[in-house]
Amino acid sequence: MRFLATAEQREFARTLDALLGTCGTPAVARAWAAGEHKPGRELWARIAAAGVFALAVAERHGGMGPLPVELALSFVELGRHAVPGPLAETVAAAAFLERLGESAAAKDLLPRIAEGDAVVSLCARGPYAVDADAADTVLVVGGDTVRRTDAHGPVQASLDPARRLARPLGGGILATGPAVAAAAAHAVDVARLVTAAQSLGVGRTLLTETVSYAKQRTQFHRPIGSFQAVKHRLADTLIGLEFAQPLVYAAALAVAAGAPSAGREVAAAKVAAGEAAHAAARTALQVHGAVGYTAELDLSLWIRKARPLRDAWGTPAECRARVLAAS
Repeated sequence: MRFLATAEQREFARTLDALLGTCGTPAVARAWAAGEHKPGRELWARIAAAGVFALAVAERHGGMGPLPVELALSFVELGRHAVPGPLAETVAAAAFLERLGESAAAKDLLPRIAEGDAVVSLCARGPYAVDADAADTVLVVGGDTVRRTDAHGPVQASLDPARRLARPLGGGILATGPAVAAAAAHAVDVARLVTAAQSLGVGRTLLTETVSYAKQRTQFHRPIGSFQAVKHRLADTLIGLEFAQPLVYAAALAVAAGAPSAGREVAAAKVAAGEAAHAAARTALQVHGAVGYTAELDLSLWIRKARPLRDAWGTPAECRARVLAAS
């Protein structure tokens, strides 16, 4: 499938790229990893002002969506710039509340999500919530029950320092019943879609920066990019990302259309994009050599993000099983 974005969609992506390019996101990510959330919240507000979170919220709640294709395009750019925070989790929370129906929580949180006033982490898989310490509230789904809390346990270490994990504690029950499980399943698909797009963006930056480094770094009086082994590694990385891109956009179109195959297509996109970004991180680490292992290198922020994103909201094995079960 060949996906061709409209002129308006391409301009939106370029505008978001230009905005993020002026925000010093590596410094913001490092501050976030250290538990200093103010720069991240300021960046969050700027992203919201650009309309990103409104894409996940229906017009009746002050948003412009849901618009899965535009969300996917946005998250590619967020991944390219290594923006920290529970981005996918907040979008998933919006999708969950929209699908759950009219409720006090939806009326309270959805307009605030669209405006960037509320950072919400949806915890629907496993015991840990992403960035619970920075979120205004956490929605915890367990079976057919959802509860809301702002309390959490100690922050746990993560492979990605800017992806902080904590167990949500306590909270009051918002809703129970089959509608909760159905809304959570939809939210997981949306989270997988935007995480796949984010992974694609991470992989793109890793490849771009590694190609640039391979042109500058010399060995035996020649740029290392001229060596066939390096060329092949970079070419394989590009092929993986190019293969994943149409799957991500096809999945977004399927979600937008409410197609019966949407869950399967999202799972396939998640596998392809996650594996491609992880491969790009391994290539970047190998080509950069010893400097690639240093935390001082800004590219380490992308390298350390690829693996957690690959496994977030469904490991490759889980997503492959979803594809096979639906075939």
